[in-house]
Amino acid sequence: MQTEALLHAPEAATQPTLVVDRLKAYYTTKAFGIDRDIRAVDDISLTVAKGEIYGVAGESSSGKTSLIKTIVGAIRPPLHVVDGTVRFNFSGQSYDIYDMKPDKLQAIRWRHLSYIMQGSMNVLNPVRRIKHSFYDFAFAHMGLDRATFWDKVRDHLRRLDLDPGVLDSYPHQLSGGMRQRTTIALATVCTPEFIVADEPTTALDVIVQRDVLAMLRDIQRDLGSSFLFVTHDMSVHATVSDRVGIVYAGRLVEEADTPTLFRGARHPYTQHLVASLPKIGDTTRRASLPGRPPSLADPPSGCRFHPRCPLAMDICSREVPTMTNLTPRHRVACFAVTGATP
Repeated sequence: MQTEALLHAPEAATQPTLVVDRLKAYYTTKAFGIDRDIRAVDDISLTVAKGEIYGVAGESSSGKTSLIKTIVGAIRPPLHVVDGTVRFNFSGQSYDIYDMKPDKLQAIRWRHLSYIMQGSMNVLNPVRRIKHSFYDFAFAHMGLDRATFWDKVRDHLRRLDLDPGVLDSYPHQLSGGMRQRTTIALATVCTPEFIVADEPTTALDVIVQRDVLAMLRDIQRDLGSSFLFVTHDMSVHATVSDRVGIVYAGRLVEEADTPTLFRGARHPYTQHLVASLPKIGDTTRRASLPGRPPSLADPPSGCRFHPRCPLAMDICSREVPTMTNLTPRHRVACFAVTGATP
């Protein structure tokens, strides 16, 4: 029996590389004897096809980073999985990461599943040379002798237009853009089948950002890897992503291929994100959304966007809208769009 997520797989994909089905992950805290659940990921289903770049967008504190940490199994208390499954398909074999022993999960990391973290200094050890990071992360997964391993690392750096001399540098000796490019090289040296990129262009100027995005596109083309690309910057998604899922307050509210999303967004929140992008020659003032994102410790009932939504109806405060297909590649969770009830 197919899961809901599989029903929304891209038409060209017979076996998605990633299937997330009804995933829930909460931060559980205890203060003054009271347990509180912060619902950072609340019933999200999505798929990523082989060779696809799937973008995840949403404003700060919408749950994007919590979602990808849960997907790659990089969670620590107080974050824990409440329900749902995360399943990868690598080289014809299926892996349910929350039904695997830690050593088995460790074995697929970097070799099959890689993670470009937000901020290069979260990865590179500031008191060790870059080469030590490559050795620590990649050597055990590549099954090569040391000489062959370093030859492969240097060839990989050259292919990404990086001087192999960076291996002898300390992180602080490199510019921010160079560190980020080195981090991307580190995450891709094992030629993984699936790469998660968490805000890889944050804090970079637009020129360096363009180079980093071009580098990621080249990697995706050369390796044929699937990407889960997370950023709040919609203009970056327009440049890089094949499909985009919009997250608001821990829930997926719209998903479509990139041209459809930017030309025909249907959810009011997505429409606002797209409308906020600057356009050449347009000097009109951009209107901001009223209110602010809800607390995930005490989210509003029904649709979580309804307190800020210009199209809100009575049902929006009472019932949770389900993701509904508008076309095979476009789905949305909004009563004002679908006119349906759960």
